[in-house]
Amino acid sequence: MIPNQWYPILEAKDVGNGKPTGVRRMGEELVLWRDLDGNLVCQGARCPHKGANLADGRMKGNTVECPYHGFRYGPDGACKAVPAMGSGARIPRSLRVPTHPVREAHGLVWLWWGEERAEAGLPDIQIAPVVADNPKAHSTTHWTRPVHYTRYIESLLEFYHVTYVHRDHWFNYIDYLFLYGTARKLGLDGKERYLAATKIVNHKLETEGQTLRYSFDHQEEADPKNSTHYVITFTFPCQVHVQTEQFEATSWLVPVDDGHTEHILRWYEYPAFKPLLRAEKLRRILPWASLYMEKWIQDVQDVRIMERQEPKISEGGVSKFIPVDELNAKYLAIRSRLIQEATAPAAGEKPGTAATQESAAQPAPAAKPASANGRRTARTGAAPASPAR
Repeated sequence: MIPNQWYPILEAKDVGNGKPTGVRRMGEELVLWRDLDGNLVCQGARCPHKGANLADGRMKGNTVECPYHGFRYGPDGACKAVPAMGSGARIPRSLRVPTHPVREAHGLVWLWWGEERAEAGLPDIQIAPVVADNPKAHSTTHWTRPVHYTRYIESLLEFYHVTYVHRDHWFNYIDYLFLYGTARKLGLDGKERYLAATKIVNHKLETEGQTLRYSFDHQEEADPKNSTHYVITFTFPCQVHVQTEQFEATSWLVPVDDGHTEHILRWYEYPAFKPLLRAEKLRRILPWASLYMEKWIQDVQDVRIMERQEPKISEGGVSKFIPVDELNAKYLAIRSRLIQEATAPAAGEKPGTAATQESAAQPAPAAKPASANGRRTARTGAAPASPAR
């Protein structure tokens, strides 16, 4: 994972007022809930008493209650009640859970993953204008897949795999008929045209800060008119926006841990249907249907390939890229640089000290979400952490 970034971890609507919500992100178990004023709270889910998961508990006033012994924790992370000790007991200060900075934006909950900073010192959430300012009606859903997020991101940074991965399932015939077939032949030539378009031409990569924009044409070499134009916009750490003549979608590929990724997918309305479906709720129906086709059919086909890729985690040097993979190569190069910058020794620390020599010999510990109480979150449990990637 890249430290010192905002990561979207779930949809804002998934965190309600009535009960806590549990998720696993960045290799950590988290609990999210809303206080009595509706403010979002994100905390480590492990109760420090005996390790129960607070997401399995209940809301009690302005606290989340542990399901095991009823210990209650407030928005600041401090334990507010220990029923077994009585109402007048003095509660140990060590009974507290880490509280992590979160924000709500664009319908998502964003977690700050990295070093502790004052709220005023946290950067703005990075989101490309093509997503932030997109006026189209849309639908959003999410699911978890057993692949590392770098491989998932790579699968969306290029689309010349589609000819080979998405050609045999019955659903693809819908694409052939309506997206690739010609009116002159009533769409029946769609599969032939789809399979013939294998060449990438007119590719161009632009970089602006932490946003990469890649445009290209996926066309048939013998018939350049059989072509689909793509524009892919990637914004670190994990946002991919894909726009073609046929569809427009945004993906956030969020690390659950080193073996799993949460895919938050937003699908936008089809402009051709806007004059026919005036009500916005109606215009969300087709994007919703596209989401579920993607979840249960198209994405499954991609993941089947990704599950068997080696190595499981992508980084510079593990793949033999060709020229049209320039977006993939740039992504990995910038990812590596951002990790190095975020984990570089503090100013004034000499690289030859015993501490840095020891760290060079040992795997780097997994990064932690920043704790709002000003202390680094402590890892608990007997098993050592796997290195952060």
